[in-house]
Amino acid sequence: MWRRSIVWLIALSLSFIGLARTGAWVDEVIFFSEPSADKAIEMLKTGEADLYAYSLTRADLFQKVIEDPNLSYANSYAVYTELTFNPYPADPAVMPKEFKNGMLNPFAVPAIREAMNWLIDREYIVEEIYKGTAVPRYLPLTPSFPDYARLIDKCRELEAKYAHNPQKAKEVIFAEMEKLGAELVDGKWYYKGKPVTIIFLIRTEDERKEIGDYVAGLLEELGFTVDRRYGVSRDLAKCWIFTDPAEGCFHIYTGGWVTTVVSRDQGGNFDFFYTNRGLGVPLWQAYYVKPEADEVFKKLAYNDFTTVEERLELMRKALDYAMENSVRVWLTNETPFFAFHKDLSVAVDLAGGVYGSWLWAYSIHWKDPETGQPKPGGTVRIAIGEMFNEPWNPVAGTNWIYDLMPIRGTGNPFVLPDPFTGLYHPQRVEKAEVYVKEGLPVSKTLDWVELNFVDEIKVPEDAWVDWDAANQRFITVAEKFPEGLTAKVKVVIHYDPNLFEDTWHDGSKYSVADILLPFILTFDRGKEDSPIFDEAAKPDLEAFLEYFKGLRLISTNPLVMEVYTDTWYLDAEWIVADNVIDAFYAQGPGAWHTVALGIKAEAAGEVAFSSDKADKKGVEWLSYIAGPTLDVLRKYLDEALAEGYVPYANVLGQYVSKEEAVARYENLKKWVEEKGHFWVGDGPFYVDSVDTLARTITLKRFEAFRDPADKWLRFAEPKIAQIDFLGAPEVLEIGAGAVIPVNITFKGEPYPPEEIEFVKYLLFDAEGNLVAIGSAEHAGGPTWNVVLPPELTKKLPEGTVKLEVAVCSKVVAIPSFASVEFIAVP
Repeated sequence: MWRRSIVWLIALSLSFIGLARTGAWVDEVIFFSEPSADKAIEMLKTGEADLYAYSLTRADLFQKVIEDPNLSYANSYAVYTELTFNPYPADPAVMPKEFKNGMLNPFAVPAIREAMNWLIDREYIVEEIYKGTAVPRYLPLTPSFPDYARLIDKCRELEAKYAHNPQKAKEVIFAEMEKLGAELVDGKWYYKGKPVTIIFLIRTEDERKEIGDYVAGLLEELGFTVDRRYGVSRDLAKCWIFTDPAEGCFHIYTGGWVTTVVSRDQGGNFDFFYTNRGLGVPLWQAYYVKPEADEVFKKLAYNDFTTVEERLELMRKALDYAMENSVRVWLTNETPFFAFHKDLSVAVDLAGGVYGSWLWAYSIHWKDPETGQPKPGGTVRIAIGEMFNEPWNPVAGTNWIYDLMPIRGTGNPFVLPDPFTGLYHPQRVEKAEVYVKEGLPVSKTLDWVELNFVDEIKVPEDAWVDWDAANQRFITVAEKFPEGLTAKVKVVIHYDPNLFEDTWHDGSKYSVADILLPFILTFDRGKEDSPIFDEAAKPDLEAFLEYFKGLRLISTNPLVMEVYTDTWYLDAEWIVADNVIDAFYAQGPGAWHTVALGIKAEAAGEVAFSSDKADKKGVEWLSYIAGPTLDVLRKYLDEALAEGYVPYANVLGQYVSKEEAVARYENLKKWVEEKGHFWVGDGPFYVDSVDTLARTITLKRFEAFRDPADKWLRFAEPKIAQIDFLGAPEVLEIGAGAVIPVNITFKGEPYPPEEIEFVKYLLFDAEGNLVAIGSAEHAGGPTWNVVLPPELTKKLPEGTVKLEVAVCSKVVAIPSFASVEFIAVP
């Protein structure tokens, strides 16, 4: 039912239009915040909105959409929920486990956080709250991504270990509470004479309200007093994101995430979700993991291994460490839908859906109702969740998906991910050559990347390998490593030869400085000698320097760079994407002259790029679109204009003259006078107007964007495999062999075996224990055989047996699963 009317972007021709439209298809996109799903669907039905950029799972709303002939929808597979815990003080050496206000924090104890996995019944959440529109999630790996299928045996083992077991949860929690000095009196926990109160931040926009109430009830049954604080994302973010965890403004938050790219490698999830390298906000900076776990997480984040087998072993260890740490407890993986007008078309990412799609701005268009062909022009009104929860700045600004969707519409990353496979395609890169040390299991799929294996990769002496923050200059390999340096990977990136014909939204021409400034800031913000040193950037830099081996600028026009690193991925396309340097920072696009004003203001101690530094210094978190920091930026714009300021002039001064700098600032001044904000991007849309009080933002088509409008209209329906068991036995004799055929198809046709990475089977006994794992054999056509030899079936105990089959495709990164049960008898 859920897939019968899915709309995906289809490859089309522009020949019928008779003109070569460039840039965006539509003239205007108006975003407005609407946290109420009920109201948003009604607005779609009445025509007040054209698209609701919010993941929906409610069956009643889905029914309204499919019954309305003017509406359509699309699914995604990487939206998930969890409980985020405040672990302060996380360091096991720090006692007592209290906030600064003297309040006890039970969740500073890893064993109590781990026990929450047993306390919560995920099946109940899925069936009773989601009504079947989600699946239970136990682990930091997404069930709809390839790594989960590759590690299906370990995943099933841990899912069985952490299955609902409230009695075990109670025993662990009670024992740990007594160790903390708490007392259970008449069924209530007390600490130093006061009730142990849990401050629970509960989101109200979706199923998380019911989830929060359910979990709060479980905690109350255990004797805790729960202070339920309800709110939308904007309200609760002030506490869990912006406030020092030591202040004790919360214990638990109902978290939600979306992965916006089909992730072919989720090894970095552990580093992001469990260590202080994840985000530069106060909560993440309070995280602690034991050294052996930290080492494993870091190795996976930077692919510090040499074989697939070694990687899988690290992943298995990381999963164990993550569950023991449980600074967040995973709850569900949703299968949401996104609703929109039937005549509207937009690229939908299998992972991130509509709001997570990197291609939405390049592809969104109205269709001719009769021909289905793109119709240039028009306005699209997009209702979305709460925008402007955090300030917009490209370096370390908002990480909310509701902000990132419009932000991405204003930028133009130099490589873009395929919405079905996660492989990267070139946008402002002509080609790339990847040289990998012999023996590393790297492969490539797309023609724009050339892959070569070599015995040794020596890093040139003149390559930049580090940064001298005191003297504002790069340090070469010859200076830092006079004995020489080698790397596992070398990437030669040939940028688009027409790159410097591009312009920023304020009319400034592209420059090498736009591309080098983000690279400099990678170092400078994490260096203590820097005028803009940010403690939150230091852990990331330290980890980066362990694996980064150098960058060499080969030529500037056309732009060609060499990057040397020990970080690699299984896909050569991902290696290139990880090493392409462009002007799309972590949180959005940034021209060098706009970012320069933030550098000036932060160096003067008036603002900070990151939330963590702003909180610690007691200054404003920098925003380029609204609020009091706009006046700060105006002041430094005038100062920069007067002096022809070029940041990091020792380096960037080679590529920008004082006259060119003045011209840029003059462009920016005109822009700010006209638009009232400092957000200058380089993408298909520019920010025309912002109203943070009304929570609306209007994007307009950037006429100077040079790409043909049909450049990204080339994706067909994703080829997700269908698995059907053929004649599985109802009864299996223990000790007798069996062959169980399965058909693997797409739209009724055999799935080509050359497009299948693997077909695995898993055999479980009645207790859920894994008895065997193996690979199915292709028998021709759509059929694959699961062969269970006598020596395997004789291990089966009597009772119910479950056979599960997992299929991982090479052409779409969403694995498929199916299972069947039968009875094992002597």
